[in-house]
Amino acid sequence: MQAPSSAKPLRRRRLRRTDRRARIAVALVAIAIMAGALVLRFADPSLLTHLRNLAFDEYQRLAPRTYDPTLPVRIVAIDEVSLGTLGQWPWPRERLAEIAARLTDAGAAAIAFDLALSEPDRSSPAVVLRRMPESAERNRLLADLPPEGDGDRLLADTLASTPTVLGLILTNAETDSQVPAKSGFASAGDDPKPFLPHFSAVTAPLEPLADNAAGLGAMNWIPDRDQIIRTVPLLFVVDDTVVPGLAAEALRVAQGASTFLARASNASGETAFGQATGVNAIRIGGITVPTGPQGTVRIHYTPTTPERLISAAAIVDGSFDPDAVAGRIVLVGATAPGLLDLRSTPIDVAVPGVEVHAQLLEHVIGGGMLHRPDWASGLETVVFVVLAIVIALSAAYLPVRVSSAIGVVGIAGWCTASWLAYTNAHLLLDPTFPALAAAAVLFATVGFVAFREERGRREIRSAFGRYVAPGLVEELARDPERLRLGGEIRDMTILFTDMRGFTTVSEGMDAERLTAFVNAFLTPLTDTILANRGTIDKYIGDAVMAFWNAPLDDPDHARHACKAALGMLKAIERFNAADHTYPPVAIGIGLNTGACCVGNLGSERRFDYSVIGDDVNVASRLEGQTKAYGVPIIVGEQTARAVPDFALVEFDRVRVKGKTVPISLFALMGDATEATSPAFESLRDAIARLTAAYRAGDIDGADKAVADAEAANGNGRFATIVALYRERLDTLRGHPLPQGWTGIHDLDKK
Repeated sequence: MQAPSSAKPLRRRRLRRTDRRARIAVALVAIAIMAGALVLRFADPSLLTHLRNLAFDEYQRLAPRTYDPTLPVRIVAIDEVSLGTLGQWPWPRERLAEIAARLTDAGAAAIAFDLALSEPDRSSPAVVLRRMPESAERNRLLADLPPEGDGDRLLADTLASTPTVLGLILTNAETDSQVPAKSGFASAGDDPKPFLPHFSAVTAPLEPLADNAAGLGAMNWIPDRDQIIRTVPLLFVVDDTVVPGLAAEALRVAQGASTFLARASNASGETAFGQATGVNAIRIGGITVPTGPQGTVRIHYTPTTPERLISAAAIVDGSFDPDAVAGRIVLVGATAPGLLDLRSTPIDVAVPGVEVHAQLLEHVIGGGMLHRPDWASGLETVVFVVLAIVIALSAAYLPVRVSSAIGVVGIAGWCTASWLAYTNAHLLLDPTFPALAAAAVLFATVGFVAFREERGRREIRSAFGRYVAPGLVEELARDPERLRLGGEIRDMTILFTDMRGFTTVSEGMDAERLTAFVNAFLTPLTDTILANRGTIDKYIGDAVMAFWNAPLDDPDHARHACKAALGMLKAIERFNAADHTYPPVAIGIGLNTGACCVGNLGSERRFDYSVIGDDVNVASRLEGQTKAYGVPIIVGEQTARAVPDFALVEFDRVRVKGKTVPISLFALMGDATEATSPAFESLRDAIARLTAAYRAGDIDGADKAVADAEAANGNGRFATIVALYRERLDTLRGHPLPQGWTGIHDLDKK
């Protein structure tokens, strides 16, 4: 039976209000997480930068740049072989001059020394003599030294005829040093200088060397906080003067260019909406290099490979291949571990510093540069917001498992897109912030919903765990929507059972023993009810009230109730047969089916999940009549109609107080197997003839039917009923039937 039409809209409105409150709560949780994440995003603390760098480092480890030997960059390595052959470092400046001359003769486009040449050559004869105590002999030797014997002068003369770049060391010390100018600088758009790395002073090579060098470039690194070199500035600022990096200067000299051009925000073709956002690109000769706002390039590293190295010993002894040098930029630097010029990169713990310069040049010349565009941050923020909204809506409207899957798929999709952007377009799109921030929204919203659901499940378990089978409790906990606690009208089967002669049975028992006895008696009955999907409504002393088809739907509620009733009789048989000191007991059971109101009933302070209705009262009264009729189970007409295959015997038709329509009473004797037994069929037919004759007023026919019923009632289960009809017939015999005779009696008046 369905709820009245007036109750349906009310229940739907109540559910909608509950759902609306839950969705608002989910939205508030999501908005709070989103707001916090966006604040972090715009603040961009070092933690986010570090996480972003770790992600990009992992990308490089998984897919490093492939070394291309055709790129015009080589390293002349001051390696262990060179130190063993040419002597320990530092070498005389004549040796460096020899290397520069040989490389120039081989056709090198540019030669960059990644070496500090700011002090005089300590191995020069003049320097050695000046360290000696002053004497006439020392002064005579100094005067006799030919000019060409000065190593620094020899190197300076060599530099004048070679395309050589020497290294500068930028510092923040207070010095009076001047920045030598070898190149020009121009800019387009906003002034780029405020965005470039700043230093206050420079340590330059010896003046003769600096004057004769074709270029001067800063050798400085600006590693991240974890000391990994990920980005390298192409330009620096020293005392308002722009100074190129060593690699940038080598690239300029190799092309014969004279000027660096920095294109910053709001330059032609650069849209920054009036905001000064920094440097976008630096043009070096014919090569335009996209950069970060600080004029930096994030190097796409290759694993260390010996193919880019030429031993300095091979240059000196002439055994190198000139084709490996011709037309290339050659960097001269230390690679021997003992010289301690080692740096960390995203893919190597320690590489020679000169290799970082070489990889920067390869990276720039090769054109496959890693690039983090200025719109990347905005895109990542939009992706996070979209993911957060989708996750929040999913959490509010879909089951936890579905919303979790949607969130995980969305986060994984962005991470995959970031990876594909790196591998296919060399774009650096941060996977960490959108993924972690979206994961926070997912965890918070789904966790909130799961917490609410789990709290609801705990409430359901707490509310129903005492009187509903564990399996049904778990069904309710898994799907609380199946539960309606607010009250509804539904078709249900009600069971009442009570112990026969409880007062007599309990005589002589003290309180402790009586409690143990009642508990032992009720336990098997309860287990049987729960095993047949019943719900325990309440215990009333030694009595039990139970019902079916609530809180979970049970289309076969009448059948399950009848099975439970028959099982309870068997449970009492086992109880009586058990080896204990309790007296044997008997029970009566009443079953009735009809429309009842079920839900949380009680007061605002205390309530229970229970059922009320006229058919509940009828079930109770049927149980009360089991003793009068002498049968253990009496079921109502609607219950009997729902289980026609069970062993049911209609034995009377009565009027119930408060009802105008009489009802038939049925004795439940067994299940479908019992219903097909010849003995039961004989008894059922005899009782049917008896009740039909009695209601028809056929006294003689009823007398004969009573005799047949007594003969069929071999085990005496209907002895009380047969005796009742014999008594009724004796009362009617010899008297005219009352006017309007129907054979129907009041339930309480047999």
